Amino acid sequence: MEPVVNTHSDATKEDIRQRVWHYIEENNLANFPRPVYNRIPNFKGASTACAKVSELQEFTNAEEVKVDPDKPLEEARLLILQAQKTLLVPTPRLRSGLFNRIIPPPQATKKVLHICASSQGVKDFSVPVGLDDKVKVDLVVVGSVAVSEQGLRIGKGEGFADMEYGMMASMGAVTESTVVVTIVHDCQVVEIPESLIENHDLTVDYILTPTRVIKTNCQRPKPQGIIWSKLDTDKLEKIPILKTLRGLEEEMGKDVTLGMVPTKAEASGAKYPATRRPRKNTLKNVEEESKHEPGEPSQQSRPRRPRVRKEKADGSGDNQEECPITAVGPRRQKVSEEWSRSKIPDTATSLYVGGIPPELRVSELKTMLREKAAVPLRLTWQGALHRAFLDYTDPQAADQALSALQDLTVNGCELQVELAKSQRKTWRPPRQNKPAQQEAEAPNAEEQNPSLDINNE
Repeated sequence: MEPVVNTHSDATKEDIRQRVWHYIEENNLANFPRPVYNRIPNFKGASTACAKVSELQEFTNAEEVKVDPDKPLEEARLLILQAQKTLLVPTPRLRSGLFNRIIPPPQATKKVLHICASSQGVKDFSVPVGLDDKVKVDLVVVGSVAVSEQGLRIGKGEGFADMEYGMMASMGAVTESTVVVTIVHDCQVVEIPESLIENHDLTVDYILTPTRVIKTNCQRPKPQGIIWSKLDTDKLEKIPILKTLRGLEEEMGKDVTLGMVPTKAEASGAKYPATRRPRKNTLKNVEEESKHEPGEPSQQSRPRRPRVRKEKADGSGDNQEECPITAVGPRRQKVSEEWSRSKIPDTATSLYVGGIPPELRVSELKTMLREKAAVPLRLTWQGALHRAFLDYTDPQAADQALSALQDLTVNGCELQVELAKSQRKTWRPPRQNKPAQQEAEAPNAEEQNPSLDINNE
């Protein structure tokens, strides 16, 4: 089967990533979260591909299975729990350890197992597994951005799957014979030059797609441990368990000399920063919007509106009207209150969204609101407090949005959506008419945090 995403013999890893991400986005091949840039894509058909893992004899024989926490692998984690095998899930970004062993409650229903297989399960139904724990992993399931039929793999560029495998090798949890499986969309199977693969890169033995099971017969050795010269002190500070492992290996007399690791863009030869998707020129230059008139402040002294992306009325493209973003901090200037209020009617009614998980991004919440046809005039994001506020034109629009957003869930965690506190009993006039004491008791969210228009990333 010929790859649908073409690559060149002189392509870098980052070139291949961007081609795959672009193809998936352009052909609408992914589910939430979007866009897929800088992610392991949650491709459409992931459940079908995950189901094929149960067809492998290695799965049947396995007792302990390690599966990455990526969204497209959720169904694979569920299958492992349903088969009553031991499920190990890496701690997200290795911030607080290496693994979590998922332990469902006794006689768990399928709904509870679904939660256990999600990111919420790592928080609520798991126990940590450390470097000194005796673990023998029989099967490893990883996500990928691109993979070749020869078993060469490219991740999203942060190296976590490679480091996890290296640490498992160091603690004796895996051996050279441990089988590694990746689950991807058919379009993610591409040609990868072998010259791009280094000795710390993880290779795979099976590729599962919605239509195929590919046995790679890859003969390239898998990582035998952490290659410390590929890491620097900054990486150790971000991942404490690496620092612990380095201390243990230093006591054993191993060479743990750190190296100077180049930036991702430098290492890959990328033409643009690897941490962001390449964007078209959709930002409007504020200086071109208004001309200096006599008696007005000069352009240099006049407060500017923050630059925003233009969107269509459906939230996807070139709407002609900009909505305000009020911002705090030294890097942005605050939009004038008069200009902001002119865009928000006096009849505006707010909804409260609570229980927002820490991993949810504001762009992901915007996507969910568009999908539910509940796009507000303005979204006030308070992610650090696990909440957000949505402003709608009037009580009727807010009621319609409230109905549409019932049972809104993220990774198995149901969000709390209700009228904002000041409007639960009856609608009240705009906040400028409230007594100062009431303002102090119930401060408006947008006075504390940036407000983000739902149509602007």
